[in-house]
Amino acid sequence: MEKEELYNRVIDYFKKNRPTAETELNYKSPYQLLVAVILSAQCTDVRVNKITPRFFQRYPDAETLAFADSDEVYSYIKSCSYPNNKSKHLIGMAKMLLTDFESIIPNDLERLQKLPGVGRKTANVILSVVHNKPALAVDTHVHRVAKRIGLTDNAKTPLDTEKQLVTYIPQELISTAHHWLILHGRYVCQSRKPKCDECEISDICNFYNNKE
Repeated sequence: MEKEELYNRVIDYFKKNRPTAETELNYKSPYQLLVAVILSAQCTDVRVNKITPRFFQRYPDAETLAFADSDEVYSYIKSCSYPNNKSKHLIGMAKMLLTDFESIIPNDLERLQKLPGVGRKTANVILSVVHNKPALAVDTHVHRVAKRIGLTDNAKTPLDTEKQLVTYIPQELISTAHHWLILHGRYVCQSRKPKCDECEISDICNFYNNKE
């Protein structure tokens, strides 16, 4: 199957079976989403959603977080992965929002990545979800699923995966495709035990059709 045909088949499947796909992180503002995505690094959305209600009650905006005590922030997020580093990143991010960006979440990749705790993946999430831009964030789920299906070839890094995906996915679907692949990886094409028997695109999946 040619690459373009494969993409078309995969996209058609998701458009039909998951027409609405969005983040499972709970948030009510761009600030809250940025905090949640920083917390979600190597941590589940379920865990983050348990942490953030109390966190946002205590730190409802960048102004309150910027002047927070690191130990106190730690006490609110200690159940997530790497809470020490994330405490410092969150406070640093809030301070920079105040001093450099007038408390407004930047709308371009370069400026977003200047914020502590914000790498390319996090920046792309903000661009796509908050600013509705055609940005595709690649996490472990997206990287794995794209490789298994055969959407990418020899993509060794998340950036490799991102570049190959955006080459074939129509611009207006890029933001949605990010969520399609994440959710497929989270609930069907799981890392250790992919549910190939339940997967409705296994007939065109490179991983499934090359299993021994």
